[in-house]
Amino acid sequence: MVQLFSAFDRETIERKAQDETFDLVIIGGGITGAGIALDAVSRGMSVALVEMGDFASGTSSRSTKLVHGGLRYLQQFEVKEVAELGKERAIVYENGPHVTTPEWMMLPFHKGGNMGKTTASMGIRLYDYLAGVKKDERRQILSVKETLAKNPFVKKEGLKGSGYYVEYRTDDARLTIEVMKKAVELGALAINYTRAEELIYDDKKQVRGVTVTDRLSGRVYDIRGHRVINAAGPWVDRVRKLDYSHNNKHLRLTKGVHLVIDKSKFPMEQAVYFDTPDGRMVFAIPRDKKVYVGTTDTFYDEFPIHPKALESDHTYVIKAINYMFPDVQITEKDIESSWAGVRPLIYEEGKDPSEISRKDEVWFSESGLITMAGGKLTGYRKMAEKLLDEVTKQLSSETGKTYSSVQTKHLPISGGDIGGSKNLDTFIDKKAREGNNRFGWSLPVAKELAKRFGTNIDKLFTYAQAHKEKENTTLPNSLYAELHYSIYHESVVHPVDFLLRRTSYLLFDMPYLLEWKDAVLDEMQNLFSWDEATQAKLKRELEAEIQDAREPADWHDR
Repeated sequence: MVQLFSAFDRETIERKAQDETFDLVIIGGGITGAGIALDAVSRGMSVALVEMGDFASGTSSRSTKLVHGGLRYLQQFEVKEVAELGKERAIVYENGPHVTTPEWMMLPFHKGGNMGKTTASMGIRLYDYLAGVKKDERRQILSVKETLAKNPFVKKEGLKGSGYYVEYRTDDARLTIEVMKKAVELGALAINYTRAEELIYDDKKQVRGVTVTDRLSGRVYDIRGHRVINAAGPWVDRVRKLDYSHNNKHLRLTKGVHLVIDKSKFPMEQAVYFDTPDGRMVFAIPRDKKVYVGTTDTFYDEFPIHPKALESDHTYVIKAINYMFPDVQITEKDIESSWAGVRPLIYEEGKDPSEISRKDEVWFSESGLITMAGGKLTGYRKMAEKLLDEVTKQLSSETGKTYSSVQTKHLPISGGDIGGSKNLDTFIDKKAREGNNRFGWSLPVAKELAKRFGTNIDKLFTYAQAHKEKENTTLPNSLYAELHYSIYHESVVHPVDFLLRRTSYLLFDMPYLLEWKDAVLDEMQNLFSWDEATQAKLKRELEAEIQDAREPADWHDR
């Protein structure tokens, strides 16, 4: 039986991709491409999507991991952007409550800071109004005493109080994969590790498809479609160079870095959004047993694959932590892991990295190539809606087909069909008890997995049951279930796909990863039947990712 979205189903997907002319062919498997695929297929379009790396392997797994409305954009007078993003937060949350969590955010006010108490209070009030925030999540203004009661680590010198408002924390890579899985469930074809090589044109020099290479097998084939959408994130300009025509606009990449610290060293439970002496804004976010802090914001001119966190990046973030939380005294040895990501922003002459707008734009080429550029994780659904409202009109007149209007506003993503956020806690408690009773999972582990996979946890139980009847594996039952589910239902083909993007162990549970990484490699070798050379190569790649996470890149050669 062919498994949906399985790593073992590549040849079947490739045959299907060559057998028809699709309404849309999408280049790029980050959140933008996934969102477009889901919107399109839910309207009744036929869709094929290719991603040159793993799904979410670019910006969509390297963000601040927040679905937020961009409070600081009010300082740049981007009122419309804030209103739209603010409203989208709740939609993203309700459609996937298992991967998105409300997070009360504290914004401290200090004497001489970038944002005074009165200005911030007015700004947060306007933010709540624009975002349509529900009553129980509207902002509060806290006194100095109330601020320190919620977070005793905040700098006391010059403290005047704080704003207190709600944002939403997410797992960006899992949000992307759940959106992609839902698109596949509804009929889209999506394949990772497949690179777009050339655009295909008709006799009127209009783009009608793309020639791609399967980077795992080397197979080259064509995928044809009425429209081709370039949603390649940081690689948008590189895809546009395949086309004979493009406008003068282009991207300006900036890099952000985040550091992860264990709560034993930084025992903070209250998220904080704070300004630094040089005028930047930084988040400090608790997540399970860790706290992560970032970001930097610097122009990035190197190749966007695998951006590195440098010693200077670490130094900047550590100084920011010790500035706002002086009693903690973080040093380099306290950093458990880190990640760097590249933001694909639309170039604006004369602006610093933190000043460039995060707005999205759509560029229509003379050849018919459509490019979606810029934007934020929060706005992925609305970006797709606006684009496809226009594309639907074009396609209907060209193909004679009738398509639905947007369907995604109330469409649960994969794993999210639990009847809304109000049912989440009950669902997690029930499934955690089931995992504990049937397979001996500890309640914390069972709750974590129920939250991570949502309603797909029942499929994990199937693999957990198979593990109970299996003798020749060293993996714990829960990890075995996660791994097999991710391979057979989430297109995992490399160890890094699983340990970094499907589970985040590489970022947020390094001790667990170091304990079990070799067993994961062995189990995958048994499933994929890699030869020794392939096994060794993939092990080197994993070790390189671990090294990048554990220490700055420019320390490697010391």
